[in-house]
Amino acid sequence: MHRRNYKPYVYTTITEHLASTHQFVAGWSAARFIDWANSIDTAVGEYILQIIDSRNHPEQAYKSCLGILNFEKKVGRERLINACKRALDFKIYSFKTVQKILENNLDQMIDPEKEEKEQELPDHGNIRGKQYYH
Repeated sequence: MHRRNYKPYVYTTITEHLASTHQFVAGWSAARFIDWANSIDTAVGEYILQIIDSRNHPEQAYKSCLGILNFEKKVGRERLINACKRALDFKIYSFKTVQKILENNLDQMIDPEKEEKEQELPDHGNIRGKQYYH
């Protein structure tokens, strides 16, 4: 018989009573996923942190985090980093977001705002430049 926990909205779990697969997952922690993500890149670490913070209970985010981090094996480090950067710009924190970005190759597209900043003006006699204006 378990002792009753009278705190509202709190989980009470005895690890020995869990199925073996759940005992394996019980060893996971948010710090583990964040450290793993940061070892890939800070953008991936930030995205994983946002996913964990967006859930009421961090444990609810573990499978999403695991799925995202496993994309490194499937699509490569660079694509995962670019997908996480793009997803951070959208401010939508889920496995599906990263999955759709990768499926549609949006991680390989050039951001139009960044492209505009990188464009230089052509050399032309009618273009005055910044020194013309006070």
